[in-house]
Amino acid sequence: MLAAENLHKTYRLPHKTVPVLRGASLAVGAAERVAVMGRSGSGKSTLLHVLGGLDRPDNGTVTVDGLPVYGLAPAACSRLRAARIGFVFQSYHLLPEMDLAENVMLPAMAAGGLGRRRARERARELLEQVGLADRATHTPLELSGGEQQRAALARALMNAPALLLADEPTGNLDRDTGAQILDLLFGLSREHTHALVVVTHAPEVAARCDRVLRLEDGVLAPAAP
Repeated sequence: MLAAENLHKTYRLPHKTVPVLRGASLAVGAAERVAVMGRSGSGKSTLLHVLGGLDRPDNGTVTVDGLPVYGLAPAACSRLRAARIGFVFQSYHLLPEMDLAENVMLPAMAAGGLGRRRARERARELLEQVGLADRATHTPLELSGGEQQRAALARALMNAPALLLADEPTGNLDRDTGAQILDLLFGLSREHTHALVVVTHAPEVAARCDRVLRLEDGVLAPAAP
């Protein structure tokens, strides 16, 4: 489902260069759940952005569902990202001027194919799955952090993506609320057979995955038992 080979990424600042990825590679099968761990600043979020087509690597390849993410024209890459990849970020990234249903609909609007009426119906179905059916017309600022993250998870599932990428999805939540979000994330990914890559500092999150990798010195390797 996901294959990344020999990824390199260096950021060039005014007075120095910062190498982040130095040959990172991984493969994730359909419905497989993989955790990526590493110290703060090791490049985990950068890796996730590269895997999801958000940040072009300096070298290396990324293939999602058989399609070369960075071998496509920009418009085609955007369509692939909208249709086949779902993102769950630590900071929710919900648009405050839109209600929840409209936020959840956004990936469908980007990918095309669904009319607005059907998109809204699906958004309401997903909000019901994450326990927010009664908040569909509320704006994000009217919700708690946990409710916002549940809405963000519904948005990630909007186009039934082949791949879910989650970046510290419980990082801004208390323990109990975070546990509820994890139950939803892993439960829905299993139910809908999405491949899942989750970046995390938390051993309890990694323990729920099929495989755990560690990013160190820009390279991925199996985590020590």
